[in-house]
Amino acid sequence: MQHQTTLAQAAAYTGIGLHSGREVHMELRPAAAGTGIVFVRTDMDGEPRVHATADHVTSTLRATTIEEDGTKFFTIEHLMSALHAQRIDNCEVRLDSEEPPVADGASLAFFDLIGQAGIQELDAPREEIVIDRVYRIDDDKNERFVMVVPYDGFRVSFTSVNPHKLIGIQYENFEITPETYRKEIAPARTIAYEKEIAQLRAMGLGLGGSIENVIVYNDEGWLNPLHFEDELVRHKIVDVIGDLRLAGIIRGHVIAAASGHALNTALAKKVLAARTR
Repeated sequence: MQHQTTLAQAAAYTGIGLHSGREVHMELRPAAAGTGIVFVRTDMDGEPRVHATADHVTSTLRATTIEEDGTKFFTIEHLMSALHAQRIDNCEVRLDSEEPPVADGASLAFFDLIGQAGIQELDAPREEIVIDRVYRIDDDKNERFVMVVPYDGFRVSFTSVNPHKLIGIQYENFEITPETYRKEIAPARTIAYEKEIAQLRAMGLGLGGSIENVIVYNDEGWLNPLHFEDELVRHKIVDVIGDLRLAGIIRGHVIAAASGHALNTALAKKVLAARTR
């Protein structure tokens, strides 16, 4: 029998939000069995809480947003991905803003922060999401899909499709263990096309992005060095692991083609709904 886990001690990180551009102080705290992953606004009266579950997703525009009783948090996917990879069941994420820090633009900083805090096993059984049939979400118009099928472990196979000549079609397939995740997936950063940056900032997005935490490309090449030749598809794997954590800790094989937050979270909702019937 697997047992639930939490952090062995609290851990803190200060940085700026990817989209908000505002400084944010984040503290990850241990939580009791059955708590789940809960985001807490420390700068608001009463410290309102939002449970990080698929049924609380309210937006997937350039990031995943969760909201409960009027309180929301966005761009949670990189942190959720690290928590999923480290198989953390219970944690309080305490923030004095609506958005976690962008950190390295990937999930490595969060993964290592959890590792530094340590992982404590709790005296309660884990309710792992064991996939026992095929769950699939399609976007036929754009020829995209994401699915999860039965598998004894946790694996992600992802095909990304980008029309840009520098990127094209990329494919990766990983058995998700903490060791593989840290080495092959966690360092993969988010990506931006130089021509889109001004438009994003006019929309109030990407205000905290820089070449320190975002891969930027234009029609001629990359503006900063890549961590991996196929860094885009690896970052897509970061995202889908984070989005699916909103259903729980998954045991199954995730297969995706050109999927994004909208499809990922729709799949998480479908899995969660089947579990709670």
